[in-house]
Amino acid sequence: MSGSTGSVDAGDERPWRWVIIALIFLGTVINYFDRLALPTLAPVLRAEFQLSNVDYAWIANAFLFAYALSMFVWGAVFDRIGNRLGFAVAVVVWSVAQVGTAAARGVASFCGMRALLGVGEAGNWPGATRTIAAWFPARQRALGMGIANTGASLGPALAIPLIVWMRDGFGWRAVFVITGAMGFVWLLLWLVLYPKDENPTGGLGTAFQAVRGRRAETSPPVPPVPWGVLLRRREVWGIVVARFLGDPIWWLYVNWMPLYLADVRGFDLKQLKATGWVPYVAAAFGALAGGWLSGFLLRRTGDVNRSRKVAIAIGTIAMLAGFATAFATSAPAAILWMSITLFGFQFWVGNVQTLASDYFPVGAVGSIAGFAGTAAGLGAVIFTFSTGWVVDHFSYTPILITAAVLAPLATAALFLLSGRVRRLEVA
Repeated sequence: MSGSTGSVDAGDERPWRWVIIALIFLGTVINYFDRLALPTLAPVLRAEFQLSNVDYAWIANAFLFAYALSMFVWGAVFDRIGNRLGFAVAVVVWSVAQVGTAAARGVASFCGMRALLGVGEAGNWPGATRTIAAWFPARQRALGMGIANTGASLGPALAIPLIVWMRDGFGWRAVFVITGAMGFVWLLLWLVLYPKDENPTGGLGTAFQAVRGRRAETSPPVPPVPWGVLLRRREVWGIVVARFLGDPIWWLYVNWMPLYLADVRGFDLKQLKATGWVPYVAAAFGALAGGWLSGFLLRRTGDVNRSRKVAIAIGTIAMLAGFATAFATSAPAAILWMSITLFGFQFWVGNVQTLASDYFPVGAVGSIAGFAGTAAGLGAVIFTFSTGWVVDHFSYTPILITAAVLAPLATAALFLLSGRVRRLEVA
């Protein structure tokens, strides 16, 4: 089937998909620059504004709560207005919010701007999942998600040292202005390079194909699948519950790792700049490795069920390194175990995100990604509030242990609820 909302099977005939995934990768990097600015600067902001860990949890959760509640809305938006316009709206919202954070004066204003940032950034993953489903054949979708998730890992890896550098050179308020402006630059690239007719063989992609003597085809869009139909499927609930239980692992490290390294390991901003990015580089390798392995197994066996589940199981095992993080006796050991944990998470989550397009047609993918993203965000909200209270009253150890337990629980729920991975026929 050809067309922006159809399943692209002739992947070799659509080289423009690599331009599209490069844009999504870059947009995801910028997305994480924006969301990591505040956690990276948290030790400085906490001192300047005299914030407790519970105060910081409120600020972090302002983002997460808005992010979670907006996610399913964005899934429906992308299914109705398409990938090109959907991403444009999302990026404008989150970039305006990021620039506005420079004017924050306390907990309330930080919460307001982070909430608006969450509303905008919630559009990234439903949009990415839907775009990849439209442009990539089944055998390459996990790789496509792996590339997108690499942006979620390399973004923090690049953001931490560069944000510290920007803060040292220009002050913390300038950090939010500069990183917010990056989104508008990306938006220009997106509008120029993404085909206006949303056809995988259209726009500049059509020109590329014309050189090779191919004719662009136009297919009518696939209509969105009603939510009522989707919510009656246990496969959807398997993905949703897995993300609710699994994603708090990622958000624990995104929101709290700089403070953990400062409070428990005695890191200052210079030390954070030197080594705080290492776990995210490991996560980037996990995203690529998980996508590659799943695609490799699918090509070798033709069995999508086995391919996805083997990769998901490997990622789950790696995330058990979170137990070792809780009891690490030195900073290098803690960073090593955190790196393995985040490697495992990204190995896991890229394959979980791909399941929506394995089970359902493209017209359902944006909505399912939205449901799952909302569940992931709500799980992260609960866990973030818990982290602030537990750290203030006890330590990070109970939280790190709990996060490690969540990994096998998430995978068990996914496998039990979703059953065998296969194509489903839905109205």
